[in-house]
Amino acid sequence: MKKNGLAVFKMEREGFKITLKTAGAEGVTQVFTQGPAAAPVPQAAPGASAPPAPDTEVSNLREIKSPMVGTFYTASSPDIAPYVSVGQEVTPDTVVCIVEAMKVMNEIKAEVAGTIAEISAENGKPVQFGQALFRLK
Repeated sequence: MKKNGLAVFKMEREGFKITLKTAGAEGVTQVFTQGPAAAPVPQAAPGASAPPAPDTEVSNLREIKSPMVGTFYTASSPDIAPYVSVGQEVTPDTVVCIVEAMKVMNEIKAEVAGTIAEISAENGKPVQFGQALFRLK
């Protein structure tokens, strides 16, 4: 993690979660949990105003999130069409993209049904664990 400048690494697979933090990161150094874990709720500073309400159109969308840190690709090769495009219907088994991690090409499935409303990640750019890749109606 130090070699690559990572402060936090998170991974989730089939009910298993792992979070690793370097000594310089806030909180616990290593946390291992089994099963669903609740995300911490950020606390507002005393006297701070409430954050603006999310746009209702965006808040009604479901997200397909990255299950790992890596590089996001819309297709398996630059010379072929993307797996999905805006307006396309997907099923839970539809492959929507690839995330390359440590020279391994990982096909990412939608895991939910819906219509692609937005592609949130940029082709060929790094993505983080939990980052929204797509938003679905």
